[in-house]
Order: sequence, then C-alpha cells, then structure tokens
Amino acid sequence: MNVSLITVCRNVLPVIRETLDSILAQTHPDIELIVIDGASTDGTVDILNSYRMAPGRRGIDILVSEPDKGIYDAMNKGLARATGDIIGFVNAGDLLMTPETIAHVVAAFQRSHADAVYGDIIMVDEKDLFKVHRTWLSGTYHRDNFRKGWMPPHVGTFIRKSVYDRFGHFNTDLRIGADYEILLRFLYKHHVPTVHLREVLVRFRLGGMSNGSIKHILKANREVRASWGINGLQAPPLLVTRKLWSKVMQFFH
Repeated sequence: MNVSLITVCRNVLPVIRETLDSILAQTHPDIELIVIDGASTDGTVDILNSYRMAPGRRGIDILVSEPDKGIYDAMNKGLARATGDIIGFVNAGDLLMTPETIAHVVAAFQRSHADAVYGDIIMVDEKDLFKVHRTWLSGTYHRDNFRKGWMPPHVGTFIRKSVYDRFGHFNTDLRIGADYEILLRFLYKHHVPTVHLREVLVRFRLGGMSNGSIKHILKANREVRASWGINGLQAPPLLVTRKLWSKVMQFFH
C-alpha cells in the first residue's frame, strides 16, 4: 500500500529538518512525501529544496511553495496532489514515533480492512521533544464517543484516499476546528469503518494554533459545536465541557 504523508509549513526553519528526517527514516518502502509551504521567508524553502527527491535517495516527492489562505487551505492543496492509498498528515515540528510507525499503520489497515486507523500521541514541549506534557491515549473506537466530546488525534489518524474522494476535504470556513469537523463528518456522520492501533504514533510538539492560548482553545471549541450543525447534526448537551475534561485527563495518563 502506498502512503501519502503531507506536511504543511511556513517559516519553520528551526524544526523542519527533524520532521522530514522522521518521515524519510520510515522502513515502509512506498511513501509519497508532499510538502506544502506557505511562501516561507526565513530560509525554510532552501532546506526543503535540499530534501527534494534525487536518483538513489528518498526525499520530497512534491514540493509547493506559494501563499495560501491558512493551514486548512494548505492541507487541501496537499490532498489534491496526493496519490497514495492512505493519507496522513505530519505537522512541521512533529515527529513520527519510530522508523516502523508507518509500517505498523499499513499492517493495521491490511488486517482490519478499515478505512481509517488512528493511534495515540504524546504531546511534548515546544523546545524539548523529550519533555512530555500530555499523553493522548485514544482508546478503542466507539462511534458514539463523539457525543461525549471525544475525537481521535488528527495527527495520529490515517485515512484512505477513497474516503476523501467520496466525502470531501477540509472546510476552510473553519479557522481552527476543521480537523475536528472532517473527522466528525467521516467517522460519525458517514460511519467510516475505523480501528484503533494501540501504540504511540506521533511526538506532537505543543504550541500549535488550536492549543497555543486560552483564546484559541475557546474558539476551537466554538467551532467544535458548529461542526455538528454544519453536518446537519444535533450537538449533544455538555459537548464542549466533556471535550475540555477529556483534555484535562490527558495530563494524568
């Protein structure tokens, strides 16, 4: 199975090498690496160009560097170019947990025949990748858990390209919560067959758009509630409260 891994970035010079190296170190042989850069001005593009695929070595298969309308617009550009059977996102600054991570994900697809596979992630310090602040143990998949404020970690979720082709890409009207909306749309609304892979797949660097401040967290949770209406669904009572509580519990795993 061919896997498309999409990294979107802008002005990430200090961290982009770590991310690309973690992808290129994967033992799974069929990986398409797509990088969508938002017209970086800090030297990131020079680094990206040095990672372009060349004869005899792995590298970036598709590189785009141009202005975009935000992170979800950039992600959609990556989706439009992806050709793999399975698609995953690796944020700039984040690392796949081990060189065997993608091989384990592919094996989970093959033995389960699922259309989506998700795992666990650890959330680490922005400046120290070995300082763990939170652990997101996703748990066995139950569709109704969405009604309790649950969602799988987007960066630890891999989905067949055929699902994106059938049910669409990211909703760019949402500025922070489009990752929640697309998972709600795929897994809850359309009942996409999903399984949990019980291992940590990603070392997630804290400080991103949806978790960088109280203001962003509150806006993200407003968009979580709006996501239900967008999909013609009734948001459950106490949805946001339960979602916030699930984040608190990540500090105790």
